[in-house]
Amino acid sequence: MTSATTTPSDLADCTASELLAFYARRQASPVEAMRAVLARVERLNPRLNAFCLVDEAAALSSAVASEARWQKGTPQGELDGVPVSIKDLILTRGWPTRRGSATVDASRPSDVDAPATARLREAGAVLFGKTCTPEFGCKGETNSPLTGITRNPWNTDRTPGGSSGGTAAAVAAGMGPLSVGTDGAGSVRIPAAFCGNFGLKPSFGRVPAYPLSPFGSVAHLGPHSMSVRDAALMMNVIKRPDARDWTSLPPDGTDYLPGLDDGIAGLRVAWSPALGYAKRVDPEVAAATAAAARGFETLGARVEAVDPGFDDPLDITTGLWFLGSWTLWNTLTPEQQAVTDPDFRAQAELGARYSALDIQRLHLRRGALGAQMRRFMQRHDLLLTPSVAIPAFDARPPGRVAMTPESMLGWTPFSYPFNLTQQPACTIPCGLTRDGLPIGLQIVGPMFGDALVLRAARAYEQLRPIARPRLDV
Repeated sequence: MTSATTTPSDLADCTASELLAFYARRQASPVEAMRAVLARVERLNPRLNAFCLVDEAAALSSAVASEARWQKGTPQGELDGVPVSIKDLILTRGWPTRRGSATVDASRPSDVDAPATARLREAGAVLFGKTCTPEFGCKGETNSPLTGITRNPWNTDRTPGGSSGGTAAAVAAGMGPLSVGTDGAGSVRIPAAFCGNFGLKPSFGRVPAYPLSPFGSVAHLGPHSMSVRDAALMMNVIKRPDARDWTSLPPDGTDYLPGLDDGIAGLRVAWSPALGYAKRVDPEVAAATAAAARGFETLGARVEAVDPGFDDPLDITTGLWFLGSWTLWNTLTPEQQAVTDPDFRAQAELGARYSALDIQRLHLRRGALGAQMRRFMQRHDLLLTPSVAIPAFDARPPGRVAMTPESMLGWTPFSYPFNLTQQPACTIPCGLTRDGLPIGLQIVGPMFGDALVLRAARAYEQLRPIARPRLDV
C-alpha cells in the first residue's frame, strides 16, 4: 500500500488519510483520485457487482470543486475530495434509494440526504455511488432479485456477506476508500470480516439515522475502511448530531484521532472464543482469533479467558427481526409483495406468528441481557471474540436455503448479541484460511466506549496491518 510519505502510485489503493496528505502536498488531486476509483469500478464491478448505482458525472463535478478548494488552500472539511460510497439503504439526495427491492420506484430520487450522507457532503466527501444490499437489508449475504449476486473480491465464488456486502466488497477492492454500512444483526461486521476490511458498529445512537429502521433499535450505521485511522476520521464526521433522529445520543464532542495511537497497555481484556454457547466454530477461525488474543498480551493488555455468561440470544434477535420483516411486508401492496425476495417473504411469514405477548417477552429478555453486559463490562475494558464462526461461504441466489433462525444467523453467533446490547463492536482482519479467505477478530467495548474500541483496533493493526486481496478478478 502506498505510504503517505511517498509519491502516489495507484490512487485507488490509497486510504482516505493518504489521499488527504497527497492533496495537502499537491502530489495528487481529488479529480485524479476520483478517476482512479472510477477506473477501478469500471474494471471490477462487472464481476463483483458491488455497486447498484455509479454517478460518474456527479462524482467528477464534485471532485473538480474539491480540487479548486485545495488549490486555494481552503478545503471544505475533514474529507474534502475523498471518494465515498453509500449503502443503498441510506437516503442520498438526487439518487433513488432502491433498498435492494423491486418494490421501490427507481424513477423517484430522494430529495433529502440521510444524516450520515448530509454530514459527509458537508465535509467535502465526493459521493459517487450506492452499494448493493439484499432486499431491505434482510440477511447476512448480499443477493436480491433486483441486483443479483454480489461477490467477494478474495474469491468470487464466495459471498461478501451482508447486508453491507456491496460496501465491504467495494472497499476491499479499492473501489473507494470509505463507505457507509448499516448493522442490524452483524451487517457491518459480517461482510467486513468476510472481505478483510475494518468495520465498526458504533454504540447505538452515536451515528444519527433517518428514517429510523423498521427493524428497530438494533440498527446501527458505521464505517467500512482499510485502516482504523480512516474509520476514526469518518466517525468524526458522521456522528455529528441531526435532530431528525430522536433516538440519537447527545453530541459527545470527542475527536477520535488524538489518542488513537496510545495503545492498550494495562487494559483488562476478556477473551471468549465461543461466548459460552457457539458449538461450531471453524478450526482455522478459532486458531487465528486465539492467536490474535495472544497478540493483545504482547501489546501489554491483561487478557483473561472468560465468557460473559449469557445463553445464545438467537431467538430474541430473529423474533424481533422477523417482526420487522412482517411490519415492512404490510406496507406493500399485493403487487409489490409478489416481486419480493423469497427470503424476505419467508421472514415476514415467520414474523406473522408472533403475538404481542411474545414480542413483549423478547423485549424483557433483551433488557436483561443488556443489563448483564453492562455489569460484565464494569470488570473488563474490552471483550474479544471471533467476528464470524466461519469463513465466507459460497455465493448463491436468493431463496436457495430454507429460512429458519439457524440458517439466517446461526453461523454468525458472535455478531447479533451486541446489536441487542447496543455496545460498540468492530471487526479487524487477523489472518487468512488455507484457502486464502479473511478471518476477523471482533473487539467489543462498553457502551459509549467507541473511542476505546478504535484505539484497541489501531493497536492491533500496528501488529498486523490490513492487507488487500490480489485483484485478479
